[in-house]
Parts: sequence; C-alpha cells; structure tokens
Amino acid sequence: MSSTDTGTHADTTTPDSAGALVTTGTLPLASGRESLAVPWPLLKERRLYLILVCLTGLVASVAGLVAPWVIGWLVDVLPGSQNYTAVWVGAGAIAAAGIVGAGCAWAGQAWLARLTEPTVARLREMVMDRSLQLGAAQMETTETGDLVSRVAEDAREISQAATAVVPLVVQSLFTVIVSGIGLAAVDWRLGLVGLVALPMYWTTLRWYLPRSGPIYAAERAAFGTRASRLLGGITGSRTLHAFDAQDSELDRITAASGHARDLSIRVFSFVTRAFSRNNRAEVTVLGLLLVVGFVLVDAGTLTAGAVTTAALLFHRLFNPIGALVGMVDQVQSAGASLVRMVGVITMPVPDRTATLEPGALELSGVGHSYGEGAPALTEVDLTVAPGEVVAVVGSTGAGKSTLALVAAGSVVPTRGSARLGGVSLADVDPLALRQRITMVSQEVHSFATSIVENVRAPRPEAGLAEVRAALQTVGADWVDDLPAGVDTVIGEGGHSLDPMQAQMIALARVELADPDVVILDEATAEAGSAGARRLDAAAAAVLKGRAGLVVAHRLSQAAAADRILVMEHGRIVESGTHDELLHSDGRYAELSRAWFGGE
Repeated sequence: MSSTDTGTHADTTTPDSAGALVTTGTLPLASGRESLAVPWPLLKERRLYLILVCLTGLVASVAGLVAPWVIGWLVDVLPGSQNYTAVWVGAGAIAAAGIVGAGCAWAGQAWLARLTEPTVARLREMVMDRSLQLGAAQMETTETGDLVSRVAEDAREISQAATAVVPLVVQSLFTVIVSGIGLAAVDWRLGLVGLVALPMYWTTLRWYLPRSGPIYAAERAAFGTRASRLLGGITGSRTLHAFDAQDSELDRITAASGHARDLSIRVFSFVTRAFSRNNRAEVTVLGLLLVVGFVLVDAGTLTAGAVTTAALLFHRLFNPIGALVGMVDQVQSAGASLVRMVGVITMPVPDRTATLEPGALELSGVGHSYGEGAPALTEVDLTVAPGEVVAVVGSTGAGKSTLALVAAGSVVPTRGSARLGGVSLADVDPLALRQRITMVSQEVHSFATSIVENVRAPRPEAGLAEVRAALQTVGADWVDDLPAGVDTVIGEGGHSLDPMQAQMIALARVELADPDVVILDEATAEAGSAGARRLDAAAAAVLKGRAGLVVAHRLSQAAAADRILVMEHGRIVESGTHDELLHSDGRYAELSRAWFGGE
C-alpha cells in the first residue's frame, strides 16, 4: 500500500460508506456469540493441543485423589499395627501421584502455550487488518488510544488469561468434578451432604455474575480512555509546552487514571465479598460432613478412614472453587477484552470490488457534512483531466482539506460522487484505490526503519536502484550525507529529520508508487521559508505527467498550476488560470495582492 497521509478531524459524527452516521468515540463492541465465533475456528486449527490440554488436566485431577485416599486408608490400618510398611507404600503412592501431577501441569502449560499464543497473535493481526481495511477516515472517528489499547492491552489481557488463568480453570473444573465423584464413591450419604454446597455456591454465582460483567466492561473501557489520554499527552507534548497547557492536560490524564483506579478498587472489593460468601459455604458443609461422619462411624456403618478421606476430598474443593470464583474476574476481564478485539474484527467492510481504469478524476454534486454542523462542502463539481494540475486556495475552513479527502477516496461524501475513469471511488478496494490515487498531507509519518524501507513502503518489492531514482527525482540529495546513507534509520529513536526532509521522503514514496493521481494537502506547508522552494520543486517533479490536486499553502505554488480553484464556505467561487483570475479582480486577486504584496 502506498503512503497515504491524512489529517484528523474533531467531528462528533461522520457518515460511513452507507451514509449512516458513525459516532465519534470508542470502537464498537461485539456480542458474546460473536466473541466466541471468531476465535473458535482458530482454536479448531490446533485442536490436537486442545485435546492434550484437557487430557493432562483430567490425569492431574485423578492423581490428586491419591493423597486423600491414602491418608484415609492409613487412618484405618495403622491403629494397633506395628507394621509400618503401609506408611512407605502410602508415601510412595503420594510421591508418584505428585510426579504425575507435576508432569501433567508442565506438559499442559507447554501445550496450552502452543494453542493460545498463536491464536492471540492471529486475533491481534485480524484487528490491525480490519482497521486498515476500514480506512483512515472511518478509524479517525474513534479515539486513537481505544484502538491502541485493543491491540496492546486487550491482547495482553487475553494472552495472560490464556497462559495463566486457563490452566487453573481447566485444572479446577476437573478437580471439582473428580473430587465430587470421589466423595460420592466413599459413601453416598456423605456425597449427599456435599451436595448441600451446590445451592450455596449457586447463590454466590447468581449474585456475582450479573454484577461482574458491567463492572469489568467499565474497567476495560476506563483503561482504554486512560491509554488514549496518555497517548495524546505524549504525542502532543510539544503543543502543550508551546501553549503552556501542561497542567490542564495533566489534570485530564489524572482524572482518567483516577477513574480507572477507582474502578479497579471497586472490582477488588466486589471479588472480596464473593470470597466471603464461598467461605461461609465451605465451613458450613465441612462441619456437616464431620457431624454426619461421626454419627455413621458411631453407628458402625462407616470407618474413620472413610470419613477422613471424605473430609479431605471436600477440603480439596476449597482451592479450586475459590480459584474458579477468584478467576472469574480475570475471565470476565479477558472476556471484555475479547469483546473489544472482536468488535473491531467484525466491523463491516463495504463490498468494494470495482476496478479502476485510468481517466479523469470527477467530483459531481459533492456535498459533505461532519455531523450536525455546517456543511464542509456544498454542490462541488470538479474535473481533473489526466496530466492536469489543479490548485485549491481559500481561507481556513473553506473546505479545501475535505475536498482533498473526498477526491482521494478517504471520505465518502454525504451527497454526490467521486469517480476516476467513470468508476465510483466508494466501490473500489482501498488497496486498489491507493495504486491509482495517492495523498500526502502536511503531517507525514516516518516509520522506525531505514530510509530505503521508508521509501519502499508502497512497493516493498522495489529494488535499491528504484528507491534511489525516486529520491533523486524529489531532490533528496542530502540522503547521501547521512551517516549510513539510504540505510540510515529514521523515525522514533532514529536519526531526526527536519520537516522538509520528512516531506521529501513522503514525496519519494509517491514517486515510487507511480499513481495516476496525486493529491497534496498542504504537503509543503511545514518546510518553512528555507525549504519551501526545494519542496515546491520536489512536488512539481512528482506531479509531472500525473493528474494533481494541490491544496496550496502558498499562492506561489498555486500560480504554477494549470488551473486554480478558489473556495469559500465549502463552495468553489472562482476557477481559472492565474492570469485569468487576476484579471477578474475577484477573491483570488485579493488574496494574490495580500500574498505577493507581503513578499
């Protein structure tokens, strides 16, 4: 995909490709059924590991029955006996069972990692893939931190739950089932006593589950908001310092962090109350087991060893059941994270299968509004012929950038259509669209890699000679003076580029991508006076032989275009060449006198 840099919008709502309004804020959440349906096929691909994890959990649970049975047996055989061989036999059996259980735990953990880690990695890739398919315009209607937290924090939450929580859940479930069966096998009457715990645990779950979901969902959402605030503060640190606004932004970050902290404390208190309910169930049923066991032993219908085994088996349920309840918060939290990730994965992608052919770029009756505010564009008609360069000028808020976004296919207009070669841009796959139309804004991105890889972004298969030719076309001869030439690492943590150099790299990407249409949205505005002429020359070299739509920051750049459009309040109010517009003595002439008169 070619380098496509677009600006951001502070809109509350924007229309999606179907014309429906999409609310600015967080990305959608998936339903519970969708959240299970998406990862299940990924798990089925590795079903062997799933089976092995279940088998090891079952074997480990059975091995755990050995110790209670051995201790109960010893209680019956040791009194009055001088033969301590039974102690050694029992100790050997317990040791062997411990080795088997440890081996199963190790193997289960290893197989679980092979099952879950690739699955989580694939989910992360699916989130990124879908966000890129949806395009910049739709993703910019949401908080950046929300997407980042879904790819990073939520994926990590699921990964931790898969590697740490799932083994305990599987082991606990098997332990509860196997121990319950063992308790009934000791004596059916003691088994009935053990069943008394079920309604007590059930009341705890009925109290816990309806309340836990909303709490954990709110906690995950608060974490996403906190991440968004932190990311905004870090990326906007220079702006905050420039306006001495650090304190106000820090207050917002602190408020978001405090809200997340308070929710975490609330979750902890909530889980503690659930544990106290479980403890009441355990002490009640264990007491009943001992009382009933005493009565049965006194009546001669049961041995003391059997009661000991039953008590130990029930006691063995304490930790698994407590773990299951205690891990519900982590399971719920992981579930909330899965809902958030799948929410992005299942976002509908418009069916775009049309094929673009070379031809004129046409905007017909285009109107566009951001939410309920005044329209950004109104009844705009524009045709850019192949090889023609059209400049757009106007005051701030005239609709120039929105026009550029619509022409690039990054925004589907509320009304009217944008076409290339007679084909609607809204019907074309974004990847195919970028092979024909490339846009560069004044805010370009340098990837944390070498210059050659940065330029090669739209065509990874391009050779070094092609990359050098693209750099030469835009006049980026300064690259050879860098420490490692084209292999110099730039971007975050790398060699720092000035605005002119960063824009030249972006323009070199365009040259290498070789699109039919180039759209420059004030792409040379950040260069300053020192690099303005060099960037104008670089932009002219990239536009040569291609259709171009240039949102001009400087009227000197517009004067070199084949045609100039003047926009005001979302409308094209003047159109013509530089000389024609000067002679008409309209808005462009007024702007020209102000601009050139100031030089």
